[in-house]
This record gives sequence, C-alpha cells and structure tokens, in this order.
Amino acid sequence: MKHKFAGLMAVALVLLSFGAKAADDELMISEGVQSFQQDPNAWRRQENQKTILPRIADSVGKAGIANIESSEQIFCYELANKPADYKGYTLDGMALTGFCGVINDELKKVITDELLMNENNVNFEASEACVVQPKIMLRFVRGVDYTDVMLSAPCHSFAIFYGGKVRVFNAKPGAEMIETLVSSLQKNHADFVSPALLNQLLPLGVAQTQEQKDLVNKRMKPIREWEDQQKTQAEEAAKKQSGWNNLNFGM
Repeated sequence: MKHKFAGLMAVALVLLSFGAKAADDELMISEGVQSFQQDPNAWRRQENQKTILPRIADSVGKAGIANIESSEQIFCYELANKPADYKGYTLDGMALTGFCGVINDELKKVITDELLMNENNVNFEASEACVVQPKIMLRFVRGVDYTDVMLSAPCHSFAIFYGGKVRVFNAKPGAEMIETLVSSLQKNHADFVSPALLNQLLPLGVAQTQEQKDLVNKRMKPIREWEDQQKTQAEEAAKKQSGWNNLNFGM
C-alpha cells in the first residue's frame, strides 16, 4: 500500500510541476483570472464513483464538501504552530510558513481518494492522545468560497475548516499516507508573499512576474514609490496654504 501510494504521488507530483508551470503562465497573462470549463453532465455521479466518507461529509456539511468535490483551484500552504510572540502571516490561526504549489486534478484525485474516501485510513472511533502539529493546508476554492483541509504529522490527523468550524479526524491508520503527502508537498516550498501585496486576484502568495518581484523588493521603501512623492507634494502645498479657508480636501 505504501509503495503504491508513493508511486501515485510521484506521478501526480510530476504532473503538478508541469501543471503549476502552466498555471503560472496563465496567471502571468491574466493576473489571476482563469476560466473553468467542464462537462455539463459532470455533476452526475457514476454508479461506481467513489465518494467522500459519509461520516466526514455529514460532519462538515454539504456546502463545505461541495467546495472540495467541485473545487476550481486547490492551493497548498505550509504551516506551523503559532508562537505567542508571532507577528507574521497566519492561516486559520496557525503560522503560515510557505507556499507549496497549485494542486492539479491528478494529485487532487490521489489526495481525496486516500484521505477522504478510504475508510482504512481514518479511525472514527478513537482520538489520539497527541498534540496536533500542522504541516500542510490545502485550500479548496470554488467561486469565492473555500474549504481548508489541514494535515498534521507526526500526530497523524487531518482537520477540515469551513464556516468558522473545524472538524478533526484521527488518521493514525493512514500515518504512512499522511507522511508521504506532507514530505512530497513540502518539496515544492516557496517563500510566501501576501497576495494583496502583489495585487493578485487569486491567493497564490508567490511573485509570478518580474514586476511583482520588483514590487516585493520595494516593500520597505514603501511599496509604492509615489507615496513618497505624494507626501512631498502635500508638504509643499501645505507650506503655500494657510488659514481655515484655504484647506484642500483633494476633491
């Protein structure tokens, strides 16, 4: 089982490397806007099609599960427990330590099949006496909504975040699967940069164009050089104007 899953992961990650490059190329052109096309009958389940385990689906709810099943993009982030004095970026209350790629359809199938659809990898009857150690967050995005799936190791478990609630599942039976997922995805590490800083419409968190990289380098200047120019102009204008009837409100 371990070798089979590792083999599937290897194939999927090779595809991920090509898929991520293609996605980057598209995003560089369209600033994060992509069109998604699918078979109009894709919503119809086939008779033998695997589904998310009922106890997971019932716990999370239809809307949260719909984001996973019908996700249009899946983003991978690296996490760690947040120290008390931590002031960096966070995700669902945890320290955000890196970006690990855009998950393609092949890798999504491997992840959902083994993590959410394989009853042999989840223990619903017992909880482990260990402290959750967040490693990876997979954000399943559908429209403007999303569901987060967090992987923990070596306290092997996964948690699903949706609608302000979190559901934690014991994945000790699938420990090898969790370890393989975590170690494989961490190999795609890239330093995280705020999407808002990059003016990205999709939350990739990695500079994709030279212009965006230059923008990051200027972050401490401040970000927009014209802010300094505006400040100088405002100071000069203030010197020329005095008295309450000469106030300029920028209208």
